Amino acid sequence: MFAAGSFLAPEKAHADFRVCNTTQNLVGVALGYRAKTGWITEGWWHVNPSSCTTLVVGPLTSRYYYLYAEDAQSGGRWDGKVNMCVAENQFKITGINDCFARGFQRSGFQEYDTGEQTSWMVQLTEETPPSSPIVTDTPPQ
Repeated sequence: MFAAGSFLAPEKAHADFRVCNTTQNLVGVALGYRAKTGWITEGWWHVNPSSCTTLVVGPLTSRYYYLYAEDAQSGGRWDGKVNMCVAENQFKITGINDCFARGFQRSGFQEYDTGEQTSWMVQLTEETPPSSPIVTDTPPQ
């Protein structure tokens, strides 16, 4: 079973949205968010084993971000209940409705409420998730 824990990166002074892959396999990641033009999904970022990748550079502009990830070798998934559009290859899609009719696929994304934070990190693991997510705050500056 795959789990995704989320927490802020207190060791980083800069703001961003990062995904860390603690598995031994390559992981493909897609991100969804609300922009001024409407809902956007984009991907695929490739996150190598035991490494991190920044998906959003700079301070977060949305409160909610949505993540979907797939293990490239075993087919395992980190997903959720929020349906959004994805494509087979690299993509940036506006809108989350009528995915199939528009030639896309639909996947369930996990929602992350970043609150007022300007930085956020999601850690993809192969372990069962802890009873409560690990969340640490970065002190206000």
